Amino acid sequence: MLNIHATLVSYQNKGILFIGESGVGKSDLALRLIMEKGAKLVADDRVILERKKDILWGYAPETLANKLEVRNIGIAEFAAKKKEKISLCVELCLNRTEIERLPRPDFIDFLGISVAKIKLYPFDCSTIYKIILKICGKIS
Repeated sequence: MLNIHATLVSYQNKGILFIGESGVGKSDLALRLIMEKGAKLVADDRVILERKKDILWGYAPETLANKLEVRNIGIAEFAAKKKEKISLCVELCLNRTEIERLPRPDFIDFLGISVAKIKLYPFDCSTIYKIILKICGKIS
């Protein structure tokens, strides 16, 4: 098991893991996917990753279950999904120069399992649509 600083949502039964520095917008992006696209919260701020066979699962520590930080407002409670298979890792970057215009496929390794990874600027209006296109296989 591995406990990381991240946020995890489930969209159409596929786990989207947000990673990046503190304050980069992980929780904000999760909130937008939950409120606008019907994603389900799995974990915010801390995600426990666990390998079972060749599948990487993520879930919230018990003390943070069902909670999402809404910066400058407080802690919101959601009916969260208990755990989800990690299908995509989204690395959030505030410096746009870190993000390639047409990147090659990229991956990140957690507990010996390779997961597709994309880098995005979190505050573009189109960011949630880019994630949905990727998770639904519309972009290779």
